[in-house]
Amino acid sequence: MFSRRHPFLFFTLSLSSIAAFALVLTVAIVMGTSAMFSSTLSTPFNTDQGNIGIVEIVGVIASSKEVSQQLKDFREDPAIKAIVLRIDSPGGGVGPSQEIYREIIKTKKIKKVIASLGSVAASGGYYAASATDAVIANPGTITGSIGVIMEYANLQKIMEKIGLTPVVIKSGEFKDMGSPVREITPKERAILQGVADEVHQQFVRDVASGRSLEQAQVEKLADGRIYTGETALDLHLVDRLGNLEDAIAWAGEMAGIKGKVNPVYPREKRLGIFKELVSTLFKQADITGAVTNYFRYVIN
Repeated sequence: MFSRRHPFLFFTLSLSSIAAFALVLTVAIVMGTSAMFSSTLSTPFNTDQGNIGIVEIVGVIASSKEVSQQLKDFREDPAIKAIVLRIDSPGGGVGPSQEIYREIIKTKKIKKVIASLGSVAASGGYYAASATDAVIANPGTITGSIGVIMEYANLQKIMEKIGLTPVVIKSGEFKDMGSPVREITPKERAILQGVADEVHQQFVRDVASGRSLEQAQVEKLADGRIYTGETALDLHLVDRLGNLEDAIAWAGEMAGIKGKVNPVYPREKRLGIFKELVSTLFKQADITGAVTNYFRYVIN
């Protein structure tokens, strides 16, 4: 009866049902095949043939989880005799940089770790490199930038122009310290400067310890400026000039490997095709992290 009275609507609903069923079937097929592709693409590295582990730090250091896990995996793998830490990073967060530094310290007690600096290995990138047994850089590598920066934008005048009045209820005098809707007070500036100075001293101390240099010597170099790899060699911030292949060969020598040196990368953790697509779409739409803090401090 419904189809007779509304044939067009019935036809539309029928097509919709077929389309929905097709979509569900397609998703099921894709998820099934994605599991197959995932298992195919996620084959572990062949440690029977590889004896030098390569761990990469690429881009801004926002998390230490992946790098730390890769260092741990190679450290515990008996087939891996030494590790090369390949760094192409301008720096990043204080905490993650320090966590990677600590993991390298633990690792080099068991196996040799060499840092290979790519185009940029500055600030937090150099922080990590300084913990290794040896550092090799290209002549034109940009490195150094030993320092700490804390910054935020003051939006007070913009808010006044558009007629927005902020209302703040706080439990302590400094709870909204660094707020972008008002001027910073002298007391707050002094506190934030103290935090930056303290983290800076931690940076200097760790570089001095990792590089076996006098702290006073590092302090002279730690004014935030950058150095080329060639200059860094003269300043004892790096040990040799060379590329990644040179670093791998050097790691083999330090580990006492007889015969061929075979570098190997960690297993890639791949999602299934459908999951990767969904993950990519959500990542592109994700803006929640953009407004989580009023200010930040980074080794950058």
